[in-house]
Amino acid sequence: MTAAPVVLAAAALLALPALINGYPLVFIDTVSYLEQTVLWAVSWDKTYVYGPFLLLGHWRVSLWGALALQCAAIAWLLWLTARAVWGEARRGAFMALVLGMVALTSLPWFAATLMPDVLSGVAVLCLFLLGFAPDRLSRTETVLVVALGAVAVGAHLSHLVVAGSVVAIVLLVGRRLRPALLAALPVALAVAALLAVNLVVNGRAVLSANGATFLLARLQDDGPATRLLRERCPQAGWHLCAHVQRLPMDSDEFLWDPDSPLHREADGTPIFMGSVRIAPEAREIVAATLVAYPLDVAAAMLRNGLRQLTLTEIGDTLGNRHLDLSARRMIAAGFPQELAQFDGALQMRGLLANVAAPLRLPQAAVLLLSVPLALFAWWRAARSGDRLRLGLVLAALVGLAANALVTGALSKPHHRYEARIIWLLPFAAVLALPNRRPVEAAHAG
Repeated sequence: MTAAPVVLAAAALLALPALINGYPLVFIDTVSYLEQTVLWAVSWDKTYVYGPFLLLGHWRVSLWGALALQCAAIAWLLWLTARAVWGEARRGAFMALVLGMVALTSLPWFAATLMPDVLSGVAVLCLFLLGFAPDRLSRTETVLVVALGAVAVGAHLSHLVVAGSVVAIVLLVGRRLRPALLAALPVALAVAALLAVNLVVNGRAVLSANGATFLLARLQDDGPATRLLRERCPQAGWHLCAHVQRLPMDSDEFLWDPDSPLHREADGTPIFMGSVRIAPEAREIVAATLVAYPLDVAAAMLRNGLRQLTLTEIGDTLGNRHLDLSARRMIAAGFPQELAQFDGALQMRGLLANVAAPLRLPQAAVLLLSVPLALFAWWRAARSGDRLRLGLVLAALVGLAANALVTGALSKPHHRYEARIIWLLPFAAVLALPNRRPVEAAHAG
């Protein structure tokens, strides 16, 4: 029997928040990804991967198509993971698991949002399958998992760190080079794509042409970069030397406030695209800060990462703040026939967060329960020598930790950064529990 019906049913469940909302969920940053295929523009602060992925679904006809593609891809990946770990196709058990994930975790709220956030967890599962269960995938499935993994890893720079941590787990736990190389293949493809795009657009084969600006924002907020500026200015001649008395300041304000030192000359004259213009200087300041205060930087990153690990609530992406100036503008340009639908949705009317609010307490309870459950599954898998289940639990835990560390280190900690991937914990904990009956191999297809 084909798995298509169960995958489609799971996809529909994952899309439930969008169905309740009346339109696919969006965020302020969604505008940048839509610009990539509506205006064919490359954003200064976004990778050119997720936008083309959305295009495969919407074709400038309807964003419902993009949502359908995203939810179907996630549902299919969940199905492959469950089938591989259980060793057989258990359709009823899978649907029960998906129902639980939809009702009690953050997964559907990010699956139904046109943002690359949910792909952080997708990247972990893709690399897990390639590294620990390649023999339980057909050749076609392997190719598709590699492709989906490459999109997931390349969709956001932070996913590179998450993916690298999972590849390390594959190598350390699996202790086999070939599966580790297969798991690393999506990462290599993503890196190649990022280098190629930046070479064409910015003339430099780098992962991020302007990423240093974000790290500078974090380091001046935490203190080390501000300390360096006060020691070396005005002799260093940096633009920020004229603004050093205003530092440190909140990293979000530093990046986005029109009156930030990034966007103003010393006399107050506005600077167009100041975040891009300061990138070369940012690279110098960041490099000097890392050399001068390595321990301070490491301590700040660890502190931010630990704080980020505790922020897991849904809600901070569900409001309508600034959507009229961001996502709405691009929907009007590329999907004018859906503008009335977008305006009438619960999110745009400021009502969606209230719908999600009652779920926070049960989701928190499920997360707390998942911790001992995951540790138990880890212990049982290690004791029995089940590398597949052990790999799943460790990939999830290490992925969660790496995600918290990299997002906390590069940005101001926000709930959405960890909520986007925390659903992996209950998913892996339940799947990794021992089988009631032994199964020798999974059935591909």
